[in-house]
Amino acid sequence: MPTVQKPKHGVKSLAMKLVRSMPDNATWDDLMYHVYVRQKIEAGLADLKSGRKHSHEDIKRQFGLLA
Repeated sequence: MPTVQKPKHGVKSLAMKLVRSMPDNATWDDLMYHVYVRQKIEAGLADLKSGRKHSHEDIKRQFGLLA
């Protein structure tokens, strides 16, 4: 599993910014969704930065989708 890099700003301040940006009627599920998506995006960016990536052709070949 990729290691997510520590953000320049602390997680606490980023979380507070996220909460402040949400509408007043946001639910816990809304908050959890946004945290989850942010975490997955950061993990993907960390993978790219460290060279853990595959081309579309590699994936198609792996699943037998190339003619």
